[in-house]
Amino acid sequence: MTTTGSIFDAMLQEFDEAARILNLEPGIWKILTHPKRQITVSCPVQMDNGEIEVFTGYRVQYNITLGPAKGGIRYHPAVTLDEVTALAAWMTWKCAVAHIPFGGGKGGIICDPSRMSRRELEALTRRYVAEIIDAIGPEKDVPAPDVNTNEQVMAWVMDTYSMHVGHTSTAVVTGKPLELGGSLGRRAATGRGVMIATRESARHLGFDVKGATVAIQGFGNVGSVSAQLLAEVGARVVAITDWKGGVYNPKSLDLAALSAHVRQRKSVAGFGGGEELTNEQLFGLDVDVLIPAALENQITMANAPGIKAKVIVEGANGPTLPDAHRYLHEHGVLVIPDILANAGGVTTSYFEWVQDRYGYFWTEKEVNERLEAKMCEAFNAVLQTALRYKLDFRTAAYVVAIGRVATVTRLRGMYA
Repeated sequence: MTTTGSIFDAMLQEFDEAARILNLEPGIWKILTHPKRQITVSCPVQMDNGEIEVFTGYRVQYNITLGPAKGGIRYHPAVTLDEVTALAAWMTWKCAVAHIPFGGGKGGIICDPSRMSRRELEALTRRYVAEIIDAIGPEKDVPAPDVNTNEQVMAWVMDTYSMHVGHTSTAVVTGKPLELGGSLGRRAATGRGVMIATRESARHLGFDVKGATVAIQGFGNVGSVSAQLLAEVGARVVAITDWKGGVYNPKSLDLAALSAHVRQRKSVAGFGGGEELTNEQLFGLDVDVLIPAALENQITMANAPGIKAKVIVEGANGPTLPDAHRYLHEHGVLVIPDILANAGGVTTSYFEWVQDRYGYFWTEKEVNERLEAKMCEAFNAVLQTALRYKLDFRTAAYVVAIGRVATVTRLRGMYA
């Protein structure tokens, strides 16, 4: 197997701990630690200068026991098969924690989209879809946007697939424009899920989210929506940073003014509504809630001892290193893991898929109400598991997810 790199190994470490708690039998253990299908394709594209470039693309379907594979497609120069496989595995567990009928998938193309024209990106997307066409579909594998891909790229994916099958198939992909079968509420779904996870965490710990102080790393889609929705339920967002800098106001930040500043300046840095703040300073603030919603590997043993927050809600994927997570847990900080905290996005992608297949679309209020119900169900399942086995929330989330996939694997039996 070609998955010996460190990212996949990190996933296996998380898996193994939960599998031991479940006393998982060796056969199921082997099945769940091997990807079902890894696809590597070559995608020749004629560039604008007339030359032909050949790009390497991947699609991994890690596990489809619960349903079609689900996961994004990323365009990045550093994409590797190991990374895509690990991300597909994490999607398997995230879908299982969210209790939605999807397995885990992920895709990627080794390219630098910042150096490509719109025409080149469209040609690359369509060729990639054509190469993996037999492996995707509404009942096989449903891609979505990821790093450096967006609604327009998903529209090209949908159109290319539809041209091949001979009819319009909106349910082959999620994260589409509303005009092409996208779902209301999808853009804000991940941030809304973070807000719900934060509120439920506060309730569990015995403090009211209304009036609670919040610090957020990252002010992209997840960070900005989380900030706005937490403010709407009464929390005081006092600090926000991004890649260039940040701002701190102990009373609370004017989020409308900050959003206007970011639209104009493309960064939080330089906002006049408080004191300047660095990312390093953000992690040491005396706040109730810390939300890392930027990049992976942000909370390390270098800054974990200085964290004063009661709860960390992982809006980003993989923001906390394992040794830092252990330290935080041992020192009484509740960490809500990414596979639970940011599951609002994939949950609403599931809603989009359901609406596309049904041909009937819900109001934004209905989408948000259903997301609320699913996030609370997932949070409570992880909470009860953590209490039952005396576990941290990350391990508990893996126990819930792996337990669900293992149960269905046993029920389906071995096909030979």
